[in-house]
Amino acid sequence: MPRSRNWVLIGCALSALAGMPAVESYAATAPANTGDALAREFASPPASARPWVYWFWLNGNITREGITADLEAMKRVGIGGVLIMEVDQGAPAGPMTFAGPEWRKLFTFAASEAQRLGLEINMNNDAGWCGSGGPWITPELSMQKLVWTETAVHGGDSVSIELAAPESVQGFYKDIAVLAFPTPKAGFTIPDIRGKASFDRQEFDAAPASYPIVPSEQTIPKAGVIDLTSKFLGGKLAWTSPAGEWTVLRIGHTSTGVENHPAPAGGLGLESDKLSVAATDAAFDGLIGKLISDTGTLAGKSFISTHIDSWEVGSNNWSPQFREDFQRLRGYDPLPYLPIVTGRVLESEEVSERFLWDLRRTVADLVSANYAGRMRDRAHAKGLRLSMEAYDGAPTDDIQYAENADEPMSEFWWPVSNNACLFSTAEMASSAHVTGKPIVGAESFTAGDEERWRTAPGDIKFRGDWAFCHGVNRFVFHRYAMQPWAGTDPNATGSEPLLRAPGMTMGPWGQHYERTETWWSQSKPWHEYLSRCQSMLRMGHYAADICYLQPEGAPRRYSPPQGTGKYASDGCSADIVLNRMSVKNGRIVLPDGMNYRVLALPDSQTMTPALLKKIAELVKAGATVVGSRPRKSPSLTGYPVCDGEVATLAASLWGSAESTVPGRRSVGKGRVVWGQTAEEYLDASGIPADFAASPGVKADVEYIHRTLPNGIEAYFVANLSPMTLNGTYSFRVTGKRPEIWSPETGKTELAAIYTDHNGVTTLPLHFDASESRFIVFRPASKKTDPIVSITRDGTPITSSPSDVNHLKVFSATYGPPGDAARTRDVRAKVQTLLDSGARVFQVADLANGDDPAFGVVKTVTIQYTDGKATLTAMGQDPDTIQLSVDADFPQSRIADLHADADGKLTLEAWAPGRYVATTASGKTLIAKIPPAAEPISLGGPWQARFPAKSGGTPLSAPIRSDDKTVEFDALQSWSLSSDNAVKYFSGTAAYTKNFTVPASLIDPTTPVMLDLGKVKAITQVFINGQDLGILWKAPYRIDVTSALKVGDNEITVKVTNLWINRMIGDEQLPEDSSRNGDGTLKEYPAWLAANQPSPTGRQTFTTWRLWGKDSPLQESGLIGPVTLYPTRTAELR
Repeated sequence: MPRSRNWVLIGCALSALAGMPAVESYAATAPANTGDALAREFASPPASARPWVYWFWLNGNITREGITADLEAMKRVGIGGVLIMEVDQGAPAGPMTFAGPEWRKLFTFAASEAQRLGLEINMNNDAGWCGSGGPWITPELSMQKLVWTETAVHGGDSVSIELAAPESVQGFYKDIAVLAFPTPKAGFTIPDIRGKASFDRQEFDAAPASYPIVPSEQTIPKAGVIDLTSKFLGGKLAWTSPAGEWTVLRIGHTSTGVENHPAPAGGLGLESDKLSVAATDAAFDGLIGKLISDTGTLAGKSFISTHIDSWEVGSNNWSPQFREDFQRLRGYDPLPYLPIVTGRVLESEEVSERFLWDLRRTVADLVSANYAGRMRDRAHAKGLRLSMEAYDGAPTDDIQYAENADEPMSEFWWPVSNNACLFSTAEMASSAHVTGKPIVGAESFTAGDEERWRTAPGDIKFRGDWAFCHGVNRFVFHRYAMQPWAGTDPNATGSEPLLRAPGMTMGPWGQHYERTETWWSQSKPWHEYLSRCQSMLRMGHYAADICYLQPEGAPRRYSPPQGTGKYASDGCSADIVLNRMSVKNGRIVLPDGMNYRVLALPDSQTMTPALLKKIAELVKAGATVVGSRPRKSPSLTGYPVCDGEVATLAASLWGSAESTVPGRRSVGKGRVVWGQTAEEYLDASGIPADFAASPGVKADVEYIHRTLPNGIEAYFVANLSPMTLNGTYSFRVTGKRPEIWSPETGKTELAAIYTDHNGVTTLPLHFDASESRFIVFRPASKKTDPIVSITRDGTPITSSPSDVNHLKVFSATYGPPGDAARTRDVRAKVQTLLDSGARVFQVADLANGDDPAFGVVKTVTIQYTDGKATLTAMGQDPDTIQLSVDADFPQSRIADLHADADGKLTLEAWAPGRYVATTASGKTLIAKIPPAAEPISLGGPWQARFPAKSGGTPLSAPIRSDDKTVEFDALQSWSLSSDNAVKYFSGTAAYTKNFTVPASLIDPTTPVMLDLGKVKAITQVFINGQDLGILWKAPYRIDVTSALKVGDNEITVKVTNLWINRMIGDEQLPEDSSRNGDGTLKEYPAWLAANQPSPTGRQTFTTWRLWGKDSPLQESGLIGPVTLYPTRTAELR
């Protein structure tokens, strides 16, 4: 990426700053302390901060050679660890049986190779990607559900009757009890009983304070329930029944029959009982315990963790010890209440619903303690950690469930809408924050078959930055498919293994993120960027104002309330309030340093006395609590006395008089606020927003704030759009000096222009497309006199031209490729989207109101201009398409101001003139900028060298006699070439060109930027043999000043595209393997095992083909325009 020049934009933001007086600031002439430990770690983050990958082992296709090749390739590009899962996703079965002797040897080998390479392994606790199952789980240890039969008895006599056996799954059934009760009249049935009785996971609103009255003849009196279990022997009931009509309930439990999936045959089995310690032990011992024994001293070193992934196994509502556990947790015997699970009302609907609330709450508590908690304890005892995807699908309170993880994990998808994943990141980040866990992982960039090798790092960065802003600080890329073939060179000869690429896939799922990717060897700078971000985002603690308490009931998932975004927040469970919260100096604090201004109560009329009592204690100690008064307990525990306790506690906080208007009440050292949201309360209290952006950019930026030791505040701010953004940004920090840290380069610099006023520091910033920065505030030893305004030739520098980001569409078509009859002209639709400010939109949106081919995947092709060049964008349903906007370089970049480590202020200007800077104290600084030289266009011709075979050719690969050299008179996409060797090429091609540099450009005051224009997808630049680095995202721009010389110069631009065009090219050739209709491989072809090339000339091989003969080719190569832009610099004095 470009050299470190964290230039602060001088533009529209200055007019906003000029009127804001600065209070005492720090260190205008003091350097950013780049020698300190924090900056050093930022520049070179530790290995522990590197991103990980899901390393999917596919259906027994595992080899020692593949293990070594994969891990070495990961190490080379900066991957820090792997999460291993073995799944069956359509690949032909390999020779290794899951968890068999040879498989276990390979796992141990992988652990030893990881130790050699300094990598870490996290092993999923079973086969497949969900739950904890396997052939070692017997039916009695599997997930259990309640089952029953009913027998009608006419009372008043002795009976001896057989009771039909309830359902038996997997040959297992065990009785719980035989109960009899007076048969109520048909009528009312408890709604949603399967969810309420935890047969299915169903989330409910917080328990109400009142329920409808059910007629007594339709209810079962509690006193009428008779336990006949002792009278039931050998399948027969001997009972002298009272007069009347009776229902006899034989109730027991059996297996749910659910198995782990999608597991290979050797790992398939029943799911363990999630309410049972014994079942969790069996699950742990069945796989992880054995692997710990196998790996010996590597356990806890390279083999460092086990993992629980998605909950996709349904619910279970009984367990052998459930009755005893229920009595311990709820304080009463559930047995006489079991008729309620059939949907009948016992005593009253309120009593029945309270019991069902207790049942669900008990299931959630047991899942948390006996499954997740027990798995964690077993792992810790052996020196391992536990990571968990603890969101959605489990019959739990998700945040409480996640509290058991050492590393809670969320997930986010590409290209699915950010909001579709928001709840999981909010839940897992909240859980980590409130329990003091420094790492929040994420299953990252998950995709369906729409990905299809279509992304390079620059295409997905913006979504990763979104995840960072929502609390994630460890990416686990979904996914890396284990490549059993060790070859690395598509041009290998003799006995050397051939590259089989793209190779093995994990079905159609996920990012294709393997060493066989064309761009794999160029991905290290991307991973270094992620490592810097992840390292910083684990330091200190999250800065938040509000903690939202969730309702006590289960199941429950947390989604942040929709608000203004002015105040950061977390969610928490009742367990956190009860066991971790206290108050210090009026703030709600947790033992690990996390703290909040406000505790916001759920919108609920019910709360247990224990929780409300703790809230009262917090208020009296100085906490501010926002929310409405609860009126009853939701539980049957202690009923009805519990309701009186709630009423008494509520009166002590909200007062005895009811209020229908907003208000607040002081209690002890704290206060209770009602009738307004937590955000409204903070706003009314004069608390500034933690972060704010000027109106023109705020929709495109997100942030996250961390508080670090030693009084340091760090904000990560990300431009999530494909546009450049010039704006003003405000931070709720005072008395500290802002610094601008670039995670792309690792460099740090002082901010030169800012104000500090009324507790808020404001500064102007320029963000390139999809760029992110850390704004770090640190105390400094000297006072500052920051610049607050700049003029050029007497005129204030204000906003950039209004038409800078205007895009004009020349043509846009949408329909199935090659099907003119079902292709629509959508130019007007696209132009309307662009005129509204959209630069990112779903391709499928173009079908709204006029779908040219319903149910068929369609392609859009857009030709447009940004004012400099004609550009093309392509996408398919259901992609998100981005139109590049970078027309403001350098037109709107009138000047940038740079503060170096010695405090010297340097102005870099694209426009000549006399620049006058005014500081907060009124001091004047001047710089005179002479005209810069004209830009130099590096148009055609260009020579481009293409290797003979497509593939992930290393950038350092030597020239071969069979390479193909092509001359481009004008730069264009390879896909437009009439030469099939170019048109269908995938890999790295090297462009070269000679050009002349005049002496006027070789001047210390004349930096020169190289702008490559449009590149698809990654490039590396050399000038006169000097390697200037890899550019992995737009804008493809780099400082080339140091490499230029007067006279003749040579530029080499190595460009790597994606696999797609070669795959489409191969589809023009005869078949070389036996395939199913969906593109999956039926069996491995003989030539593959014989280490031979394809007999039909195909250059790619993959276990799942996702491109066809008529699929649209993708833009590729150096498309340009390529331009050298000279500027001028001068010191402000």
